[in-house]
Amino acid sequence: MEEARKKVVLSGIQPSGTLTIGNYLGALRNWTKMQDDFLCYYMLADLHTITVRQVPAELRQNCLKTAAVYLAAGLDPEKITLFLQSMVPAHSQLAWVLDCYTMMGELNRMTQFKDKSARHADNINGGLYTYPVLMAADILLYQADCVPVGKDQIQHVELARDIANRFNGVYSETFRVPEALTTQNSASIRSLSDPTKKMSKSESGDGTIFVLDPKDVVLRKIRKAVTDSDGEVRRAEGKHGINNLMNIYSAVTGKTDGEIEREFAGKGYGEFKLAVGEAVADLLGGIQREFERYMADKAFLNQVLIEGAERASYVANKTLAKVYRKVGFYDPRR
Repeated sequence: MEEARKKVVLSGIQPSGTLTIGNYLGALRNWTKMQDDFLCYYMLADLHTITVRQVPAELRQNCLKTAAVYLAAGLDPEKITLFLQSMVPAHSQLAWVLDCYTMMGELNRMTQFKDKSARHADNINGGLYTYPVLMAADILLYQADCVPVGKDQIQHVELARDIANRFNGVYSETFRVPEALTTQNSASIRSLSDPTKKMSKSESGDGTIFVLDPKDVVLRKIRKAVTDSDGEVRRAEGKHGINNLMNIYSAVTGKTDGEIEREFAGKGYGEFKLAVGEAVADLLGGIQREFERYMADKAFLNQVLIEGAERASYVANKTLAKVYRKVGFYDPRR
């Protein structure tokens, strides 16, 4: 009975490539803190991934690797439900129903569609346009109370709320109306090469630190990080590069801005960058060792994903059946 009173959390990351330190600090680490106090559903959002063309063999491998990173980061499959989105058909089934309760004007206002269309001008497909509805289905299927997201995804949670309220208004209470749950770090880790932009899995240069980067690569990338000519380690307007490195160092070490500024008073950027690099590499080293251990046991990873999909499907199918009855679909089995 105690577990039934826990608030429900749903979140996920696309397995489109190796996860970044931003994914870890902004999402995975926070997820691990929630797994004892919430009923958590954490998915690998592979349906969302194919809005951009993927190499099938690479996508399959990335799904397995991402699951291993989830576990290596500290998620416990005994405490959470970890699953592949595509293994739970109810996500796609509910998305179609919700498509019919989403207004064109709402989709036209989605800023990420405009951003992704600009980056993938040769593949502006319908999935790019309607994937916020699939995201709403992801959330509403599990009657989620809270959705941990970065600030760039708040708009999508708001759409899920609007759809839930609209459907509930037409058919009576069906969906729990979710709340976005953001943390300071969820939107603060920026590209090392262009700190005005978010750190991205798709960046091919030295702007992104990947969770699986070896120590020498981490040190090189941070050493090359864009800074400024001021030479002083302090947070200030316009010091995007240093602000970003301070965000990373603070997130990894737990030190405040004041502590960081005192630690590096009178010292140059080179010494600061080295300290940031060492701290990040030490953190990632532990995750990487766990990752290798999980990847060496594919049978275990597969079992976690199979059992997670079964648990997720049980909950999702109950919501879907309720929705189907309310919209009037006939099922002679009932």
